[in-house]
Amino acid sequence: MNIQRPVTALSLHLPTAGGKLERFDLSAPRNFPERVSEPLNRIALAAAHVVVDPLAEVDPWLEVAPDWERTIAFREHLWDLGLGVAEAMDTAQRGMGLDWPMALELIKRSVAASKRRQGAVVFSGAGTDHLDPAEAKTISDVIRAYEEQVAAIEAVGGRIIMMASRALARIARTPDEYAKVYGRILSQVKEPVIIHWLGNMFDPALAGYWGTADLDRAMDTAVAVINDNAAKVEGVKVSLLDKDREIAMRRRLDKRVRMYTGDDFNYAELIAGDEQGYSHALLGIFDAIAPAAAAALSALAKDDLPTFHDIFAPTVPLSRHIFRAPTRFYKTGVVFMAYLNGHQDHFTMAAGQESARSTLHLAELFRLADRAGLLRDPERAAERMRCVMAVRGVEA
Repeated sequence: MNIQRPVTALSLHLPTAGGKLERFDLSAPRNFPERVSEPLNRIALAAAHVVVDPLAEVDPWLEVAPDWERTIAFREHLWDLGLGVAEAMDTAQRGMGLDWPMALELIKRSVAASKRRQGAVVFSGAGTDHLDPAEAKTISDVIRAYEEQVAAIEAVGGRIIMMASRALARIARTPDEYAKVYGRILSQVKEPVIIHWLGNMFDPALAGYWGTADLDRAMDTAVAVINDNAAKVEGVKVSLLDKDREIAMRRRLDKRVRMYTGDDFNYAELIAGDEQGYSHALLGIFDAIAPAAAAALSALAKDDLPTFHDIFAPTVPLSRHIFRAPTRFYKTGVVFMAYLNGHQDHFTMAAGQESARSTLHLAELFRLADRAGLLRDPERAAERMRCVMAVRGVEA
């Protein structure tokens, strides 16, 4: 360590444990594509974040004022890279800053933008978040809430991701009650949906989902519900950060149902697959690493596994860092990456979540993003990092 050496446009001082600073020199970014037009052999959806308006006259903890232009521009960026968009998910702070009326407005705008582009894919989250879990008394209340959101999304031409329900987790006591709710909703949808099993590490209010805290028994219930309704299920996203359970579930699914990995720790090997199958992707980390994801998936489509793994390997430590416990704060890292890479001009988030991670966490994120070749303009990234560090009392 030598903090006496002067920094340059491509170097800065970053904090380390113990309150010290060390010089960090940025490397050149990798040459990832800005557009991908060749077909991919995996479906890849990025759960996209919302860009907020930092100049809006709102109380950020209580209200959200999106910057719609920059929010949709980011989705255009994902479509340019051949990725689909998973809209209004927890990455967009759904239920954690973004309420249902604002989520529906986001869905309307995203679906409308997708229809102006050939081949642009959007699936949108339908849940029960407009129903206060404390006010939900019966399973019928949960069914009506799901029906309302599904109908609203289908009315604007959207495809459905059936999100996990906090109200259902609070009310339901048996697997049969979950089967009743899911069976009822799936019997009514216009097109097959993606079912999202979101673990309690992402949302503590979802503990005990599928009627039990035992994950093996919960999987039995989930597989039974999905396979019993396979004609109405396009796929299932599993967000348990447990690759072995995902693989086990993948092998039990009806052949008509796709597995979408939601494992932000082990996505590379799950997407690559094995002799018995593979996972598609619906990932929050693909928001932050979209150019690398597009390049890796393009290599996979050409059966170039060495390049696929070479690109993805350094992104995995970054993803594991962004999604480290408390995992629900991963959104801070996703938006920070968007700021560093120029997709927005500020590091401001709905519900003030830019403060949810420590200064040391952001410093390590910066180092890992650089090692993965993901800082597309290192000089701009360094200057923006200095600004954030200065606000936090570090002379970078």
